[in-house]
Amino acid sequence: MKNRSELREIIMKVMYQIYILEDAKLEYNLDYLIKEQLEVENEFINNTVTGILKEQVSIDLLANKYLKNWEINRLNKVDKGIVSLGIYELMYTDTPSVVAINEAIELSKKYSDEKVTKMINAVLDEIFHNELEEQK
Repeated sequence: MKNRSELREIIMKVMYQIYILEDAKLEYNLDYLIKEQLEVENEFINNTVTGILKEQVSIDLLANKYLKNWEINRLNKVDKGIVSLGIYELMYTDTPSVVAINEAIELSKKYSDEKVTKMINAVLDEIFHNELEEQK
């Protein structure tokens, strides 16, 4: 059984594939993409991936609000997947904010360079302070 960090990595990989397929305007089967990464059905992965896809427009708007002189669609697909997952967990789940941010940063350290990791940290931190704090 995989831990949540490993499941988040799978989510990022699935989102990466989806973004590539969508850019190429190719159809895809979401269940198949997930099953390619993880043989066993997993509710956390299914709910998170479908949640990101459902909220993608809102996630992109929020990301673009806090990306400095940049847009989420200009990020490479891996980084977009990490940012989307981080924002989704921050805004739409009960995942503790510190966990959502730290998990995104750890994925970024593994798959991106240091500048991107700092940018992802800054964006998620600003969303936490400016969006979530306002809701309280």
